[in-house]
Amino acid sequence: MKITICGRVKFADKLVDIYNKLIDLGYKPMMHKEMFGIADGTAKEIINGIKSNHAELKRKHNFIKWWYNCITKSDAILVCNYDKNGIKNYIGGNTLMEIGFAHVHNKKIFLLNPIPEVSYKDEIGAMCDVILNGNLNKIK
Repeated sequence: MKITICGRVKFADKLVDIYNKLIDLGYKPMMHKEMFGIADGTAKEIINGIKSNHAELKRKHNFIKWWYNCITKSDAILVCNYDKNGIKNYIGGNTLMEIGFAHVHNKKIFLLNPIPEVSYKDEIGAMCDVILNGNLNKIK
């Protein structure tokens, strides 16, 4: 199964770890190559762009369309939702869009952790298929 990994760029190191675990479980994870450079600190231009003007960086590198295309080529997405600013299992705007992309293309949607307490939790709940509660072995 091809699984697109979605989540905040701030957690690139955790996303790379999930990527490797999915390989070990026999899946074909998909994720933008820049996430590896962000995780290990070698993607200096990207890291600096995130800090200075994240929106412009997304436009310049066409990241939103890249993730859309990746999602359409996959069988499922795995949303890696971790805590942010006191919100457990946070899902932000970009990741919410990715969930929407997957939903309208009938891709299976896995949430690594439970749905966060955010104003759009009902929308997340309406689209997500399986909440893994941190256990990647529940992916099927």
